[in-house]
Amino acid sequence: MAQIDSLFVTRLYRAALAEHGKPVDPGELEAACLSIAEDDEAGQDWCEENGFPGYTSYASLTDLPWRFPIFADLVKVLDKHVASFAKDLEFDLADKKIKLDSLWINILPEGGIHTSHLHPHSVISGTTYVAMPTDTSAIKFEDPRLAMMMAAPSRTKGARAELRNFIYVAPEVGEVLLWESWLRHEVPMNMAEDDRISVSFNYGWE
Repeated sequence: MAQIDSLFVTRLYRAALAEHGKPVDPGELEAACLSIAEDDEAGQDWCEENGFPGYTSYASLTDLPWRFPIFADLVKVLDKHVASFAKDLEFDLADKKIKLDSLWINILPEGGIHTSHLHPHSVISGTTYVAMPTDTSAIKFEDPRLAMMMAAPSRTKGARAELRNFIYVAPEVGEVLLWESWLRHEVPMNMAEDDRISVSFNYGWE
């Protein structure tokens, strides 16, 4: 009888933030995100100059855990989730560690999108979700083999998840998603009237 195995698995980690350590209050985190966005003129200017819809602190602020204690609390929890995921990935870290490299806010208004991208120079990337209005966009992950499938037919409508070219994940407020940083992803257009708010981050190997 034929044997068919799955090779070169792509892992996606999904959990409630509260699964590791003290819960982070989503309301307090949302208030902090909105307050920073309102005061961050450099970030607002960058978004306008680069045609980024809404707001991101990615290019302007590198010290969120210092500015608001809730971000410091968030990092402590994220460290535990990332350590758990790194263990699942069976990384041989030798005498180095997976450490936080960057942490930033994303506020995506109605009609806003975040085009397809990956996170170079990092090992594990992820997002935790602060405000997810009804009908807001799910995050979309792309099969990393897609560019090599020039002559392949499309998959059937009911294809198993591990065989699809794209996977959509609709997380809830208070959840965290983690993936290896080479995995291409995007946020399709936010169709909700309210803002979609998240905090994203990268961890490197040091």
